[in-house]
Amino acid sequence: MPEEISSWIEQNFRISANIQTNLLYTVILIVVLLLMRWLSTLLVRRRTEDAAVIYRWRKATEYLTLIVGAVGLLLIWLPDASSIATYLGLVSAGLAIALRDPITDLIGWVFILWRHPFALGDRIQIGTHSGDVIDIRYFQFSLMEIGNWVDADQSTGRVLHIPNKLLFTQALANYSKGFAYIWNELAVEVTFESDWAKAKTILERIAAQHATEKGQAARQKMTEAAHRYYINYEILTPIVYTRVIDIGVRLTVRYLTGPRQRRNTENAMWEEILKAFAAEPQIEFAYPTVRRYIHPDEGKPALRPDALYGTEAQHSGEQ
Repeated sequence: MPEEISSWIEQNFRISANIQTNLLYTVILIVVLLLMRWLSTLLVRRRTEDAAVIYRWRKATEYLTLIVGAVGLLLIWLPDASSIATYLGLVSAGLAIALRDPITDLIGWVFILWRHPFALGDRIQIGTHSGDVIDIRYFQFSLMEIGNWVDADQSTGRVLHIPNKLLFTQALANYSKGFAYIWNELAVEVTFESDWAKAKTILERIAAQHATEKGQAARQKMTEAAHRYYINYEILTPIVYTRVIDIGVRLTVRYLTGPRQRRNTENAMWEEILKAFAAEPQIEFAYPTVRRYIHPDEGKPALRPDALYGTEAQHSGEQ
């Protein structure tokens, strides 16, 4: 810096020559770092149009710029190592008291980078919030919300900003890591008078059609996940469970599907079920109704009163 300009600034603004030099180096450092980040991002955008690659590169250069900038500023303003240690000690003590929550968020960000509980694009649930991860920052991560007032696991259109510190206090579920599929169940009720065995066969056939080639893929994914987690499913093919409820027979279809395909598979399966049952005169859907049941006329012949106690016992009971 020319001595004339430095002297004029010192006389008019009371800024010493040493501080002026440090300010100049600071400005140069910031300009150089921002320029390098802009150029690197520009080169990546010219080489690829993949949004995920561009996002990761932009975040990586952002972190690198921050780290290099922080180290550079310390070297410019505190060249003495002992001064740096003293300064950092005082600053860290003050921050630990005044900025406890932001510091915890920052530690949560380090935990995300280190342990990778989720990554960009994963579908997760933390606490009561569910969604797809669309951004990861120093103090919070963002989700494209699913569920809530929208039926099934589909987007609501809202963006949720979750503090990183919740990773240490809330349960985290990742739909995309570990075992890459989820189990879904579809409950179908038929009346007691229906041919429930035939209905079960129809449901097994429909479920198998929608699970074509998924069994082997799911087995491969389970083998990969078993290297890290104790996951041991013996049955990966669709299965239909039978249960008696108050309105009839409940047939529950249990099958594997992708985390983002639950609603689509339900829709396709229900359409086929409706068509198949409509073509079967011996199968009817069950639903809550009010019914008058006359046991002497409608019960099983062997369990009717005349069969158990005789005709005379029935007439005497009526009197």
